[in-house]
Amino acid sequence: MKRLAIGILAHVDAGKTTLSEGLLYSSGALDTLGRVDKKDAFLDNHSLERERGITIFSKQAIFRLGDTEITLIDTPGHIDFSTEAERALSVQDYAILVISATDGVTAHTKTLWHLIASRRIPTFIFVNKTDISDRRREDLLSELRLALSPDCVDFSSEADIYESVAAGDEELMEEYFSTDALSLDSVISAVERRRVFPCFFGSALKMKGVSDFLAALDKYTRAKRYSEKLFGAKVYKISRDKQGKRLTYLKITGGELKTKDTLPVRNRYGDEVLEKVEEIRLYSGEKYRSVGSVPAGTVCAVLGPVSTGVGDGIGIEPPSEETLCPVLDYRMILPEGVNPYETYMRLIELSEEDPSLALTYEPSTHEIRVRLMGEIQLEVLTRIIADRFGVRVSFDEGAILYKETVADTVYGAGHFEPLRHYSEVHLRIDPLPEGSGIITATECSVDTLALNWQRLVLTHLEERVHRGVLTGSPLTDVRLTLTAGKAHQKHTEGGDFRQATYRAVRQGLMKAESVLLEPTFDFRIELPTEYLGRAMNDITSMKGTAEPPEIFESVAVLTGNCPVKTMRSYATELRAYTRGEGRLSLSVGPYLPCHNSEEVVAKVGYDPVLDERNTASSVFCKAGSGYAVPWDEADALMHLTPTGMPRDRAEETDKITVSAPAKRPSDYRGREAEDKELARIFEATYGKIKKRTYSERIENKAESEAAKERPKKLKPPKSVFIIIDGYNFIFANESLRKAAENDISIARDAVTRMMCDYASFHKCRAMVVFDAYKRKGGEGSVEECGGVRVVYTKETETADAYIEKATHDMASEYTVRVVTSDLNEQMMVLGSGGLRASAAEFYRELEDTARLIRETVDSYLSASLRR
Repeated sequence: MKRLAIGILAHVDAGKTTLSEGLLYSSGALDTLGRVDKKDAFLDNHSLERERGITIFSKQAIFRLGDTEITLIDTPGHIDFSTEAERALSVQDYAILVISATDGVTAHTKTLWHLIASRRIPTFIFVNKTDISDRRREDLLSELRLALSPDCVDFSSEADIYESVAAGDEELMEEYFSTDALSLDSVISAVERRRVFPCFFGSALKMKGVSDFLAALDKYTRAKRYSEKLFGAKVYKISRDKQGKRLTYLKITGGELKTKDTLPVRNRYGDEVLEKVEEIRLYSGEKYRSVGSVPAGTVCAVLGPVSTGVGDGIGIEPPSEETLCPVLDYRMILPEGVNPYETYMRLIELSEEDPSLALTYEPSTHEIRVRLMGEIQLEVLTRIIADRFGVRVSFDEGAILYKETVADTVYGAGHFEPLRHYSEVHLRIDPLPEGSGIITATECSVDTLALNWQRLVLTHLEERVHRGVLTGSPLTDVRLTLTAGKAHQKHTEGGDFRQATYRAVRQGLMKAESVLLEPTFDFRIELPTEYLGRAMNDITSMKGTAEPPEIFESVAVLTGNCPVKTMRSYATELRAYTRGEGRLSLSVGPYLPCHNSEEVVAKVGYDPVLDERNTASSVFCKAGSGYAVPWDEADALMHLTPTGMPRDRAEETDKITVSAPAKRPSDYRGREAEDKELARIFEATYGKIKKRTYSERIENKAESEAAKERPKKLKPPKSVFIIIDGYNFIFANESLRKAAENDISIARDAVTRMMCDYASFHKCRAMVVFDAYKRKGGEGSVEECGGVRVVYTKETETADAYIEKATHDMASEYTVRVVTSDLNEQMMVLGSGGLRASAAEFYRELEDTARLIRETVDSYLSASLRR
């Protein structure tokens, strides 16, 4: 059987849902035709979709054409839900792009076309509403070839397609000249390789051309080949069914999936978690049927996995990422008396379903913030929160999400050398084209810095959102290249390079010519020609740019680009002065230099020097004492040049003083601000500083002198302290996760009991940390249970943060092992002086320990009986 996953995409109001109804009806999957205006469309089955008459959520329907099984994936057409449409592209074998004959190629149509092209998806085009358009087919086809691709070919006339299909391809042209035609296989291959884009014309509402289009989908497509032995799948959607059960939508891209199979889910952070499949569902609209197994090529939904995320890869599939991102940031306003943190924890599942929301909670201000594409999405989100969670929220007016980059190449350096610590990092920051994001690289010689330290620096470059120095907005479109670095054989720890790396980026940005970037819309305006002058003046006043207008009798069309800030509410104004005859279509445009950067910078009032979380200063050591050096004075004190050559004083780096000699007050040349900065660094990175009294210092000095006379002794090995991220451990293990689904307290108790046995048997200390939101009240507590410390963090403190600080505090006294499968947390542990263990690895240790305990008990009982 030929299995195909075909997505259908369009600009809003192009007739996409109507065409989907027609395809399902023509195939026999539907007995009656639904209508958007009658609110009974088969795929627009959510109450919000029927109320608004637009598609909001991607859905699927399954139908057959002879020996072909097609899963049709319907996607939203409104720009506010374009990220939902993009996610569905990752599982599509072919795409259908619907274009309205009355609107032509809109700005959002071009965005969809570029998204399809970037994933190399073969595409069919259906030009809809030809029955109500006065434009000729030849004119419409010319627009498609000009705006989308010259390889758009009208497949409505069989006799005319061969020469057009063969054009531009030597092999096809040779076949055409020799046979005066092309074989069906050659045409299928041309479509599959995106050498041709079949175009069809008709009216979905009146079912004109729909049957021919459906037949062409079957005729000119080919099933993909998949591995039979290696399993793979792509996750493209997370949702909940009516009972609240979590559904993971995925496409099988290798092997076969069966119920009770265990899936190795690999997320975008590189972490792998084993998830068990409890049920496989094949959805068609709202209805589904459960099956025991599905082969490669199938799009299905599975129950069971709880840690899967949109974009995750399974088995042989790598993770994928979205390219579209929201441009507006909103603060959520809660009803009086509603706890912000508890609400945030309940709303997290919305971020699972739509990662682009970037739902965040700010502990210092108790604010929930969310990122959206526009007003329609805001209204929909408000309704979803009210319906699903029973909380009636509102939002502020929203802020523009700016970004920052650099205008030219610049070098940055960071040095971190408090007492008994050492690291130095040199970077080059290069500007990149718009949309590049942040790329990391290394040019550092291994003779200067060992490869393991270089990898750690690159990890620190990638793990964080680096902030610009104009407004504190995220840095983008730069390449960060490690050019040099230095470690100390004795005193360098992982956390030292984190500090030096962050400071190097920041110092480079302080020296750079920074550029503030703002989000833009690509627009298309259609309006009567008498209003053209007004529209062009408006675009100029909004700091936008427009192409020369196109005139079609009494209608003018303007296309161009404009800042989001100035154009976000222009649709209302356009409808008003054109008396409802003007139409504005928008799509996500590029981030471009801000049109009023000085005004924005002044309004934000960001001072990079006062941003303690993103400091540009370096820390040096002199005469056994660390001191902070401002970013503009640090270059002269660096031990290396940006290319890795040692400076004249480089040999001093090998003479780090271990104990600080006494200092006279007259020797002090530091500043109070530097002392505060240094103290903050120590306490944030290595725990609370304990101040000693004068008598304690004298006693310590005497002890130190006496120690010189005593023979040196080997230090005894440190005791082991195990710290477990409780919920991460539970949900990474199949049996514990199943127990948690019934009663989370049972799973917690099971972990605690196992750790009691482990700690007692291995004679070590242990701590299990649970996030506060999993415990009623969330006030935080510490309990002792059989020698194991059970911690419930405070309401505003995550388990990650608690574990990182605990590791710092105990690293000097214990050998700390942290059990977690969270990659980010593992890196923090490494930088804090701890040892890492994955959840799966440590669970095997627990099983081995339980076996050894049983064997020991059995042996003891046998010996007792013999006596």
